[in-house]
Amino acid sequence: MGDDHMTNHTIGVTGATGALGGRVAARIARLGLPQRLIVRDLNRAPEYPGSTAAMAAYEDTAGFERACRGVDTLLLVPATESEDRIDKHLSAVDGAVKAGVSRIVYLSFLRAGPAATFTFARTHFFTEAHIRATGVGHTFLRPGLFLDLLPDWVDGEGVIRGPAGDGRAAWVSRDDVADVATAVLTDPERAALAEGTTYDVTGPEALTLGATVDKLSALTGRTVRYVPETWEEALESRRAGGAPEWAAEGWASSYAAIAAGEMDVVAPTVPTLTGHPAQSIEGFLRRHPSALSHVSV
Repeated sequence: MGDDHMTNHTIGVTGATGALGGRVAARIARLGLPQRLIVRDLNRAPEYPGSTAAMAAYEDTAGFERACRGVDTLLLVPATESEDRIDKHLSAVDGAVKAGVSRIVYLSFLRAGPAATFTFARTHFFTEAHIRATGVGHTFLRPGLFLDLLPDWVDGEGVIRGPAGDGRAAWVSRDDVADVATAVLTDPERAALAEGTTYDVTGPEALTLGATVDKLSALTGRTVRYVPETWEEALESRRAGGAPEWAAEGWASSYAAIAAGEMDVVAPTVPTLTGHPAQSIEGFLRRHPSALSHVSV
């Protein structure tokens, strides 16, 4: 379906049916720019003026190559967490490069590295390394922990449990990440400046989980508490829900990365690239007043 549209300077957007890619696709559509939405299910692809859709899975290199033909710049949103996530990413990158994509904007993660405490951040590092090795133009966006997912950290009794210690995190909203991605994808001047650049994308302040729950309580009128756990307690609580070991370690290590100081970063990227301040917890709850409606106390 996508092969019939070979318009130059088309922006490819992966994950267009998801929370982040969908936001970026909507923003590009509002700008009236041509885009290719690369999805696993054509029936779920959004329909926008000037957009086409192509079906491909990351692990299908040939299929991903076909879906990317005619795409100049590609937004590569990470695949859903899995044991073989890195293989899927490398396959998609290879397909994009074979298709002639000239630039990849990859949504990575803060402090991505081969020995990152957060296990999923290691996958992002190796994906970045592979993109660099291909020689394709690139920009890496490294958001921190998503503010939108913070309510999911709170259980029905109003408790956040994990081995985060007294470390800090600068929660960032998906809307802000989408605004940054849109800027480097669509603004020629910003795209030129972003070539070969890695941007940390964070919220406006770094908070301990203790300070975070205090804000949540004060702003919602619900009692929210942080209960520290040891590493082993965190793993056991996740295993008890039936999660495989790689998933349990990923969940627990997101807290451990906070404790290790790896999430204690406040970057100016959002205001610099978008022209508006990064969304705070207060701003997020004003937009999403029912975010903690599942908390019973």
